[in-house]
Amino acid sequence: MLPLRIAVVGTGQFGRKHIQTIAGEPLAELAAVADPALRETLAVPCFADVREMLDKVEPEAVIVATPNRHHVSVGLACVERRVPLLVEKPIADSVADSMKLVEAAGKARVPLLVGHHRRHNPLIEKAREIVQGGGIGRLAAVAALWLLQKPDDYFNVAWRREAGGGPLLINAIHDIDDLRFICGEITQVRAATANSARGFQVEDTAAITLRFANGALGTLTVSDAVAAPWSWELASGEAAAYPPRQHEPCYFFAGTAGSLALPEMDVWTYRDRTGWYAPLTREKIAVQGADPQVRQLRHFIRVARGEEPPRVSGADATRTLATVLAVHEAARTGAAVDTS
Repeated sequence: MLPLRIAVVGTGQFGRKHIQTIAGEPLAELAAVADPALRETLAVPCFADVREMLDKVEPEAVIVATPNRHHVSVGLACVERRVPLLVEKPIADSVADSMKLVEAAGKARVPLLVGHHRRHNPLIEKAREIVQGGGIGRLAAVAALWLLQKPDDYFNVAWRREAGGGPLLINAIHDIDDLRFICGEITQVRAATANSARGFQVEDTAAITLRFANGALGTLTVSDAVAAPWSWELASGEAAAYPPRQHEPCYFFAGTAGSLALPEMDVWTYRDRTGWYAPLTREKIAVQGADPQVRQLRHFIRVARGEEPPRVSGADATRTLATVLAVHEAARTGAAVDTS
């Protein structure tokens, strides 16, 4: 079978990662790149305009890794030409814009996958299996942490200092998607945010409470201004760009028959009797590691060829986006916001 000819739109951090992943995948071939800000020479056709690229190169699939505000316009250009696409998260800036793309792709029967790549991580898959399979009993409580420190030069880009460019929409959207995937739908949120660590317009810290459809309650604490190891990036060892894996849990799932700490995959249960005077035992669940970006790309190839449905559909990704936007609304109003 010939490699799938994939074009990448956007050559920022995420676009470059996709280009590197395609380069190492025998089932894929980089067909072209589109980015008006591209300043380097690549060994494939490069375009400033995505529509020109689509019409001249006619790629078999496209990965959209532009800034968020361009996701829908680029996605619609692909849909118009019946080109399967993978759109980086968040799928759009608003639910209304997201649904424009989702509905257009559905009407045209164009495969649409959204890049919540952690769903392809074997650790996340195993956690979902344990929690939803009853491995810790009835889920009652969840605690998640995303705490690290972004370097000062990260904020040299103006939009990262402005509303919408903070850790909620850029980073915590991953954690919210993880929690939805592992635990089930989130139906209500409350939140408070602060910008006191840096004083920018955008938040640097947030505290969120979550209500799940299955009755469980949860918390998510977020900050990109603290010296701490409790984030998926530092705890999972998923990305080589970060320091060595810290072997610290950042997600905790507590059920009536046991608890799970992730990504360490420690399961805590009572052996002989229950109650706070009874001893707990700890079992470490072995999980074979794999690069979720590589697994996502291979999945996208199968999706583009019509061999399987997308693991993260446009409608599914819109639910994650709606939950993050509800967090912003809850922080603004001080009220509980329903997400269902």
